[in-house]
Amino acid sequence: MFDHLDPVILARIQFAFTVSFHFIFPSFSIGLASYLAVLEGLWLKTGKSVYLDLFKYWLKIFAVVFAMGVVSGIVMSYQFGTNWSVFSDKAGPVIGPLMAYEVLTAFFLEAGFLGVMLFGRIRVGEKLHFFATLMVAAGTFMSAFWILSVNSWMQTPAGYGMNAEGQFIVESWWAVIFNPSFPYRLVHMVLAAYLTTAFVVGAVGALHLLRDRTNQVARVMFS
Repeated sequence: MFDHLDPVILARIQFAFTVSFHFIFPSFSIGLASYLAVLEGLWLKTGKSVYLDLFKYWLKIFAVVFAMGVVSGIVMSYQFGTNWSVFSDKAGPVIGPLMAYEVLTAFFLEAGFLGVMLFGRIRVGEKLHFFATLMVAAGTFMSAFWILSVNSWMQTPAGYGMNAEGQFIVESWWAVIFNPSFPYRLVHMVLAAYLTTAFVVGAVGALHLLRDRTNQVARVMFS
């Protein structure tokens, strides 16, 4: 049995564990960030404290999920080079800039407003804090946009050529980013993230209702 475990198979097994563990957190944080924006928006519109209580409750969970996603993502990024060094060398001129765009646009947007979102509700005012929450939600969506663009290009490559060294080079960034499978992969991922959040929030609300059927916060959460 172990005769078939060549380095490529072992690299695939290791990377499968890494990416499977990492994926748990972005798939939840994308939907949860939007859910937090909805909760805060409802609180500002209606003034009902139940929405603010829910926002505070899920904000703590979002902070942990976001941090775990960043940490596990760093490990995954290292494995691009350690496990797939040849592929990274050949496809780097295409994949590298897309990953950089994700960092420069989405991650910096999230990181820049995350501190305000977590600790600034009293300090910066209600409207500015809501804006920060919206920016974090937008940042998570933009992260999904760029990462799904890279992933889709690896499945249905387009807009590229080959140089003398055998590397992929970009001939059309538009074709690279919006490759044939990108639109439905993005829709699939975002909907899956929202469904994941809905199931988790619903499950937590159901658990609280089982313990106390008069819990109004849990009723709103479950609804």
